[in-house]
Amino acid sequence: MKAIQDFYPGHFSYCYGCGRLNEHGYQLKTVWDGDETVSRFTPQPYHTALPGFVYGGLLASLIDCHGTGSASLALAREQNLELAEFNAPRCVTAALHINYQKPTPIGCELEIRGIIKEVKGRKVITEACVIANGEVTVTGEVIAIQVGDDFLLRNNHNQPNNLSK
Repeated sequence: MKAIQDFYPGHFSYCYGCGRLNEHGYQLKTVWDGDETVSRFTPQPYHTALPGFVYGGLLASLIDCHGTGSASLALAREQNLELAEFNAPRCVTAALHINYQKPTPIGCELEIRGIIKEVKGRKVITEACVIANGEVTVTGEVIAIQVGDDFLLRNNHNQPNNLSK
């Protein structure tokens, strides 16, 4: 099954967390699992905060990117959009709230699960959690806003991103 990120247009595919064209990023993939969304990620030893535990910023970015991916899935479903090459709705984060419940161990696959709380026009609210070894370690909420294809043209006054530098 293809993830929502596989349907993002190229100019929206450089995100460090979920961009398929960012070879240095996490390349998170988000799919439906019934009424929930799911992504998976295995932290590497260099993602450490303290020996044996995952860095909190990484965990926040997993919730963030899972939330925007979930929002894109929700909008596609809401709009009865049949996903095809590069036609997926794209969202950016308007607000992010993270709650660290307990330390997250390194050395296991993390499961990020989300539920859609609200879809209202271009705004989607998603709740998500990170699960390690069957236990919830982080919870969060993402408020995401759908952006148009001209988002980069209207907001980027610099040259195109060169990720090889």
